[in-house]
Amino acid sequence: MSAGLAPSLASSLERLAHRLQELDMALSDPIIAADNKRFRDLSREHAEVSGVCELAQRHTRRQQDLAGAKQMLDEAGDDAEMRAMALDEINQADADLVQLEQQLQTALLPKDPDDVRNAFVEIRAGTGGDESALFAADLARMYTRYAERMGWTTEIMSASESDLGGYKEVVLRFEGNGSSGGVYGQMKFESGGHRVQRVPVTETQGRIHTSACTVAVLPEPDEAEEVQINPADLRIDTYRASGAGGQHINKTDSAVRVTHIPTGIVAECQDDRSQHRNKAKALAVLAARIRDKERTERQAKEAAHRKSLVGSGDRSDRIRTYNFPQGRLTDHRINLTIYKLAAVMEGELDDVVAALLSAQAADQLAELEAATGV
Repeated sequence: MSAGLAPSLASSLERLAHRLQELDMALSDPIIAADNKRFRDLSREHAEVSGVCELAQRHTRRQQDLAGAKQMLDEAGDDAEMRAMALDEINQADADLVQLEQQLQTALLPKDPDDVRNAFVEIRAGTGGDESALFAADLARMYTRYAERMGWTTEIMSASESDLGGYKEVVLRFEGNGSSGGVYGQMKFESGGHRVQRVPVTETQGRIHTSACTVAVLPEPDEAEEVQINPADLRIDTYRASGAGGQHINKTDSAVRVTHIPTGIVAECQDDRSQHRNKAKALAVLAARIRDKERTERQAKEAAHRKSLVGSGDRSDRIRTYNFPQGRLTDHRINLTIYKLAAVMEGELDDVVAALLSAQAADQLAELEAATGV
């Protein structure tokens, strides 16, 4: 499995191959199968480990192909056609092996344990008034379309609509299923300031305006790892919901606002007619926000001396510009510019996400090499 690789990389792959055998045995154990949480955790690990082992097997096969091509070249003698075939295969195998080794190095980098989680995506209108609220709605639609492409399910946790049909604030929840899980790992780079340049629908003279929204992506805690909140630390207010929803939603105190007194963090929900369900949704968002605050503070202490390549996740950062007249999207963190804005706004975020993941991996590899003196 590890032929031709650097000793440290080969050693890691051998350990993973042994771990894959252990996981195969564990997942076939009926006792483990009856423990939903443990079975789910081991299944996630199995999917990750088996993916790396498959890459290693492909590397081994290409090593064998390379050896065969070299032998063919040695035996070709004066046969020009056979020599040409052998040289083509050698060049292709060499290129494939370089790419596979890079993929293996990336696959073995430390993973953020939150990457496999579902996620809350909070979008808030910023500078720009009604145009900013309309852009917030466009971002919500973009993420929802992307979720559809990924096979995720989408739920609106709370929403505050503007007069023109945009959002002053909207909180979405995305849930992955099976192989399409890992929502947070795909969405986490969206946290930050999003700037839009376009002619607003309210502009009568055709002038381009600049507006902004902020996006925050929060990993959803597992039920077993939920933030423990003391009920005495909560203030729960109910009030009459506003906006669309018919007579019932406007005539009962079904909306719920939950305030965590020690931190001042607030979450509210008015989308459901049931006060009980609104309270449950608000508490779920509140727990994610508290956990995100704790995570951010911990990361700030651990990495105060440097800033990550893909941004700190600070919600005031300007991470991306959407220029509609030019059909251009620019991600300022990695100097990525693409001219397919219309497709991106329809949820085709694959190129952007892939570039950000590659940049993160390159940064991790650089840090690892610096630390080990490689």
